[in-house]
Amino acid sequence: MADSIPLNPVRKNSKKIAYYNAGRAARYQSEDEPSNLDEMPLMMSEEGFENEESDYHTLPRARISQRRRGLGWFLCGGWMTLCGSCCDCIFHSCRRKKELKARTVWLGCPEKCEEKHPKNAIKNQKYNIFTFMPGVLYQQFKFFLNLYFLVVACSQFVPSLKIGYLYTYWAPLGFVLAVTMMREAVDEVRRYTRDKEMNSQLYCKLTVRGKVQVKSSDIQVGDLIIVEKNQRIPADMIFLRTTEKTGACFIRTDQLDGETDWKLKVAVACTQRLPALGDLFSINAYVYAQKPQLDIHSFEGNFSREDCDPTIHESLSIDNTLWASTVVASGTVIGVVIYTGKETRSVLNTSQSKNKVGLLDLELNRLTKALFLAQVVLSVVMVALQGFLGPWFRNLFRFVVLFSYIIPISLRVNLDMGKSAYGWMIMKDENIPGTVVRTSTIPEELGRLVYLLTDKTGTLTQNEMIFKRLHLGTVSYGTDTMDEIQNHIAQAYAQKSSGDGSGGAGGGGSGTSTTSAPGATPPRNKVQQPAAPKVRKSVSSRIHEAVKAIALCHNVTPVYESRANGANGEAEAAEADQDYSDDNRTYQASSPDEVALVRWTESVGLTLVNRDLTSLQLKTPSGQILTYFILQIFPFTSESKRMGIIVREEATGEITFYMKGADVAMASIVQYNDWLEEECGNMAREGLRTLVVAKKSLSEEQYQDFENRYTQAKLSLHDRALKVGAVVESLERELELLCLTGVEDQLQADVRPTLELLRNAGIKIWMLTGDKLETATCIAKSSHLVSRSQDIHVFRPVSNRSEAHLELNAFRRKHDCALVISGDSLEVCLRYYEHEFVELACQCPAVVCCRCSPTQKAQIVRLLQQHTNNRTCAIGDGGNDVSMIQAADCGIGIEGKEGKQASLAADFSITQFKHIGRLLMVHGRNSYKRSAALGQFVMHRGMIISTMQVHIHSEEELCYILFSSIFYFASVPLYQGFLMVGYATIYTMFPVFSLVLDQDVKPEMALLYPELYKDLTKGRSLSFKTFLIWVLISVYQGGILMYGALLLFESEFVHVVAISFTALVLTELLMVALTVRTWHWLMVVAEFFSLGCYLASLAFLNEYFGIGRVSLGAFLDLGFITTKAFLWKVSAITVVSCLPLYIVKYLKRKFSPPSYSKLSS
Repeated sequence: MADSIPLNPVRKNSKKIAYYNAGRAARYQSEDEPSNLDEMPLMMSEEGFENEESDYHTLPRARISQRRRGLGWFLCGGWMTLCGSCCDCIFHSCRRKKELKARTVWLGCPEKCEEKHPKNAIKNQKYNIFTFMPGVLYQQFKFFLNLYFLVVACSQFVPSLKIGYLYTYWAPLGFVLAVTMMREAVDEVRRYTRDKEMNSQLYCKLTVRGKVQVKSSDIQVGDLIIVEKNQRIPADMIFLRTTEKTGACFIRTDQLDGETDWKLKVAVACTQRLPALGDLFSINAYVYAQKPQLDIHSFEGNFSREDCDPTIHESLSIDNTLWASTVVASGTVIGVVIYTGKETRSVLNTSQSKNKVGLLDLELNRLTKALFLAQVVLSVVMVALQGFLGPWFRNLFRFVVLFSYIIPISLRVNLDMGKSAYGWMIMKDENIPGTVVRTSTIPEELGRLVYLLTDKTGTLTQNEMIFKRLHLGTVSYGTDTMDEIQNHIAQAYAQKSSGDGSGGAGGGGSGTSTTSAPGATPPRNKVQQPAAPKVRKSVSSRIHEAVKAIALCHNVTPVYESRANGANGEAEAAEADQDYSDDNRTYQASSPDEVALVRWTESVGLTLVNRDLTSLQLKTPSGQILTYFILQIFPFTSESKRMGIIVREEATGEITFYMKGADVAMASIVQYNDWLEEECGNMAREGLRTLVVAKKSLSEEQYQDFENRYTQAKLSLHDRALKVGAVVESLERELELLCLTGVEDQLQADVRPTLELLRNAGIKIWMLTGDKLETATCIAKSSHLVSRSQDIHVFRPVSNRSEAHLELNAFRRKHDCALVISGDSLEVCLRYYEHEFVELACQCPAVVCCRCSPTQKAQIVRLLQQHTNNRTCAIGDGGNDVSMIQAADCGIGIEGKEGKQASLAADFSITQFKHIGRLLMVHGRNSYKRSAALGQFVMHRGMIISTMQVHIHSEEELCYILFSSIFYFASVPLYQGFLMVGYATIYTMFPVFSLVLDQDVKPEMALLYPELYKDLTKGRSLSFKTFLIWVLISVYQGGILMYGALLLFESEFVHVVAISFTALVLTELLMVALTVRTWHWLMVVAEFFSLGCYLASLAFLNEYFGIGRVSLGAFLDLGFITTKAFLWKVSAITVVSCLPLYIVKYLKRKFSPPSYSKLSS
């Protein structure tokens, strides 16, 4: 029954989905995919693909395109569609990007380039000197709230519309704009300085006349550039030569792919063999490079030299490339530039930063629009009460300006100051030391997050591997029994050394090498003793073979630090290599797993001491050096999930093919066994990363046949990867299974409790990593990102639409399982089934995306934002995480081993992953709650005084005869000049702003009960419901204050301003006290300070409390405010306006308390 349910359900936002589908269709055009898949139900069974294609043609296809478009269609809206299409065509034609093409690059001859290539300049600036002012103003006034303030302030330049003083409108607006522009200017100057520093870096350019200095921004395609050790590579290059004797060098790629391990790069053999550097100009050679692409893990090209017979052709791969933004870690390299500027891999994988706007600001913007609508309605009502007499349109606008306090301009000032206060509190929190707030405009976002997208390496893990387990099938060795392995290895090589004296231990790697029994004394004669116990001999031999295979099958290179000897201290690393000293040797590889394995073999006695492109050397426990010639290396790829090496032992000449890889890849190519699958599952449950090690002995004839076929496949320009893979697979049959290894990746401190905390808070966690699938799955298990009770669905690799269709069907049938998917499969799914895939993935408790490029990470963030409308947070520590961090609603960077690039690009910077718990649960909660209360209270403060203004003008019309001499039937403000400014500033600002110190629950409670965080994501603290409640409170209190003053002081109506204003200030102070949930001593100080300031102004500024204009001579009698009648009547009005609200609040907390109040009590 489930199979018949289509995956794509009927959706309400069909227009939006149609837009996405149209966008997808425009972005991806695939000629080899059957078009009838458009109408195929996504829950179709696999048998559906075996039916005839004609079955699908009976399905309804795009009936819209079959409609007859006649005159009726044109008149009924078709003309709008056509105009829109024409405008879109013109727009896209103007913004059409240059098509990227493959290229032929001649060495040292930029002038031979057929096309113009972009300038090699880094530009991260948002504006230039001409666009800065318009750009910043646009970013500010594109929101209704700010635009409204601007229009109201500008209206005061019109004399007939002027109400009050100009500074009351322009001072707050100018303050906000000045602060914003200063902040943007400082950021822009910093970006300009960083760009200029990078573009001005000097490099050596090799020319016919010798070396010349050239700026990074002046480098062109075809230039020969020399890059020194520890220098950044300025552009994408092909590696031609190096000063290293091995013909290879190491580069650091942490700012490109996030991996801290050094990568080994190989120079082109033809140019490396040239006698001198200047000979690069004496040859006629070129590089054919594929068009610029996003993928940083692959490259296809050819190197050709035409001035010799026959012409030399060499295939180029990722091992021959030097990508921009990587750093040379060893030696000096010379490369030819193939991509510059915007076409480099690093720039293609970097997205432009955006101006982030918090969800709270968007909600306030919507509330502001509702308030403005109410303001216009009130103004129309007031003009209607006047009977639309005289220049009623001008009066209407005056009323709009008069009621502008409904949307107080101090709202922006208070909120911006509040955001700065939250940032200061975060940075001063001693529980999360080193935290830096780099974007002060979105602290409330920390309290509204639903999705957390995290990097793996360096974020969840320390990227430090430790060897934990060796399993041989019948026996397993852990960390506490490694000394037994060490004894077996020592005895095996001691026997070989004394037996044949050749140093060629292992005799070619046969699994039948004879060794003595454990604990026995090594014999001094030839060892083949049939009397030795067969079982013991077998175990010892298998240990020896397994350790030797692990020591040989890898891409690790030992690096010896140069020593500062003598006066000049210029000892080269090559000289240090000769002593093979253990104290200054470090290992470098493309994967930390490899290093962990080689370090382990060193700990048990078999040490890798030297390696170059053609050989590697091992040192035995007795100090002998064993040499093996490297014949072929098959690097690890995400498709093969294994790596292999063919070596020839120098002593015996025997050729052995070693291979190691993931269990899923190796299970089908090793000989039959009954323990591998079970033991792999056991290690995986312990959170260990497993590798299966196997070998195969080759004869000379077998190897020569393989080498010929392999060389031909590597030179192919079409389907090179498929042909090479097919040749290698011919070797991968019936391999002898040697052992299973288990390596543990150390997690960051408190990762497991932090992830559990976030899950309990309702935050869905997605792990996006560039690492391989098996590694990512192991970390997801060990970190408890995926709980032990949950199943894991590994999305099979898919390459076309039909495969993605079937795999999505299989995934659709799974329930409550975590998803693991590779970047390539993800790309295919998003190409054809974007909405369906995201809809399914969002239902998973956890998602792991492996082999993700930086661009894919940012794309996933944007997909979640578009399809779920929820707030996303991205956290990472490397340069490859910058795009993801900038695309997310809230970006968090970790200062780690991979540098500070992610930290500098993020909105918030922390030092450890565990700090994110307190950052979200405590500071995110407080920031959102406080800003919501502050924003609504500021609006309440404006609405209450506007309500009083409405009441007084309504009373003005009702009491036409009695008060005609007082009100003049004009739209004049009830409170003039200083009172309006003072009301919004010195009388109420400090108590209202002190709400930024309020908290509903203690930090310890928020961390103990993370479930409280779920309520924040629902946005209940600031919604139309809470806003409506505040509007009703404002109307009630404004009416009580105004009518109370008129009712109790009918005989002294000239004092209505002093009476109503005094009650208004007292009401605001009491309302702050009513709102506060946790008192702070500064709140008490603010309350009494504001009250003291008001009482002082009553005594010394009494002329401002007159009715109407001060020039009329209606002043407040100072003696009047000291009478008992004044005091008790003001008190009565204040009590009536506030006491019912206290009673309602008490009853609500007693009979329907919020969740946090239950915990507090």
